[in-house]
Amino acid sequence: MHEIRADHDRASIVVYQAYRPEIGRPAAEQGRFVPPFSRTRMTWIKPSFLWLMARSGWARKPGQEVILAVRISREGWEEALSQAVLTHADRRIYRDSVEWRAAFKHARVHVQWDPERTLHGQPLDGRSIQVGLSRHVIDRYADEWILDIQDMTPLVRKIHRLVHDGETAKAKALLPRERVYPLEPEIARRIGADV
Repeated sequence: MHEIRADHDRASIVVYQAYRPEIGRPAAEQGRFVPPFSRTRMTWIKPSFLWLMARSGWARKPGQEVILAVRISREGWEEALSQAVLTHADRRIYRDSVEWRAAFKHARVHVQWDPERTLHGQPLDGRSIQVGLSRHVIDRYADEWILDIQDMTPLVRKIHRLVHDGETAKAKALLPRERVYPLEPEIARRIGADV
């Protein structure tokens, strides 16, 4: 199953990112990304909290010690998805690998689907989306789409401690509320999402 599950409301969606402290802390304090945040390399945003927890080792991996919840406009999110090209040649979307390669070569936004994760980091059958924003759209993300940035690291550590101590129910109660994000059929088809 390829569906976007996210913390969202009528105007916004929350995506998560992991950074080293010198990038993550100032971003949370100022509510926007400031140097040494790079606008010249691709940045990946993920609406699945548990996927990022598995990827960052619950904020314990080097360079991923600060977890940010970045609330962006739905308009920006959908603008990104409308420009996206999958990171692989999905036969449901592209006639062949030549057509996909041509599209990917000029892609401003990349989409990748990876197994969703459980609270314990185990892969699930369902897929979770990652969206890679290239240097061609990073300014729009940083300057126009972002509505708020929160440092989730203290909550991440608390949830991880509860999981470690076997307090699964308490840990689950603290997770962000994620539900299916509705997509226009044309965008869903473009990124290989289930409609």
